[in-house]
Amino acid sequence: MMNKILDVQHLGIAFDTDAGTLTAVEDVSFSIRKGEIVGLVGESGCGKSVASLSLLRLIPMPPGRVVSGQVLFEGRDLLKIPASELRQVRGRRISVIFQEPMSALSPLHRIGDQLAEALQLHSDMDDQTAHATGLEWLKRVGIPDPATRMKAYPYELSGGMLQRVMIAMALMMEPSLVIADEPTTALDVTIQAQILEQLRAMKSQDTSLLLITHDLGVVWEMCDRVMVMYAAQIVEEGSRRELFESPAHPYTRALLDSVLSLNSRAERLSSIDGQVPSPLAYPPGCRFAGRCQHTFARCRREQPPLQQIGPGRRCACFLRDSQDPKPPTSP
Repeated sequence: MMNKILDVQHLGIAFDTDAGTLTAVEDVSFSIRKGEIVGLVGESGCGKSVASLSLLRLIPMPPGRVVSGQVLFEGRDLLKIPASELRQVRGRRISVIFQEPMSALSPLHRIGDQLAEALQLHSDMDDQTAHATGLEWLKRVGIPDPATRMKAYPYELSGGMLQRVMIAMALMMEPSLVIADEPTTALDVTIQAQILEQLRAMKSQDTSLLLITHDLGVVWEMCDRVMVMYAAQIVEEGSRRELFESPAHPYTRALLDSVLSLNSRAERLSSIDGQVPSPLAYPPGCRFAGRCQHTFARCRREQPPLQQIGPGRRCACFLRDSQDPKPPTSP
């Protein structure tokens, strides 16, 4: 893959708890090209946020720990470089839009001071220029009366406004890669459209985006390529159009069937029975087998490998193995 800005190889993340070892991410590999928008989708508890935060070593260690893998960014392994070097990457070269803005912002400092501090940590801006730049970015993300908001504390703003502050803070350094964890969850549809347009505009500047979201509508509008994660593993990857029009994994199909479509004539939305298995004790075989409508004996015995099924397409499912007998349509 040409012009790779990020190359993740066999990433494994675990947490040591009183109940045992929790496997949050297992053998995850993917790449992101310059200027590409890649979506990471899946249910809550599948490991999406842990996978994204671990790229910059933002998970607490301990109890978290890196079990395996490499995270290569601009030729350096972010899992191994000294903390002093990593601080130069965080915020400046790779920015993060966190899922919970209230916990990501300091409650003791004004919004303007926090924006200015982020700029001054990575540049030689003076106070006046840093505050002016922060004010301009609050305007860009659609915050009303931005001069007043610059003087406000986080608790004085709504959840949607705080999310927009986080987006401004992530984008104002013009990073090479932005990791966005549910960036539009707390926003109404009008503001959401504005923010998505701002994120989409980054492509013209060759900025890449890793977009973690539950909203498949946002994925369709935004992403060039999509990865589907289930129970700590990537189970399918492909271009946006391929994945939406011809999903290869039953879990991907189930996710798409559970979304309201204007073309659908079904009276009720489909649902996925059961829940994601506990990361403390994953079952043998395919981790989706207990919820899949196409499970057969091999699925419960062996774990399907994530393998190439076409140009730029990967899938982890035995249904695509021509050596298997045709499986039944129900467990």
